[in-house]
Amino acid sequence: MRNLFDLEVNQFREKTEEVGRWFGGWGDGTCGCFILPSPVDGAAMRAIASMGEGWDHVSVSRRSRPPNWLEMSFVKDLFFKPDETAMQLHVPRDDHINNAVNCLHLWRPQREAIPRPPAILVGVK
Repeated sequence: MRNLFDLEVNQFREKTEEVGRWFGGWGDGTCGCFILPSPVDGAAMRAIASMGEGWDHVSVSRRSRPPNWLEMSFVKDLFFKPDETAMQLHVPRDDHINNAVNCLHLWRPQREAIPRPPAILVGVK
């Protein structure tokens, strides 16, 4: 994951009293709460970045609907380095957890590469 103090990301950091109470501060180079403009319609999206247990994680939500593909791609590019792969997971139904409405997640393991299919199975370059 990028250093979250990088100007490109840090300009969106949310530094309200409420965030300070929720998280005990405004975050650091590895975590924090951010309000981002949607690249689709400019509406606010909240992103919460964290790392722990060997994972980088960013949750992304909007008030009225879940973020779409373009919005998740925007967040991926903002929070992760260009050479990093991040993923959304569709876990088995019995493992599904939904603590926040309209929220999607990006994940990246820190100590191993995410397996990917050969490019030809995805499409022609």
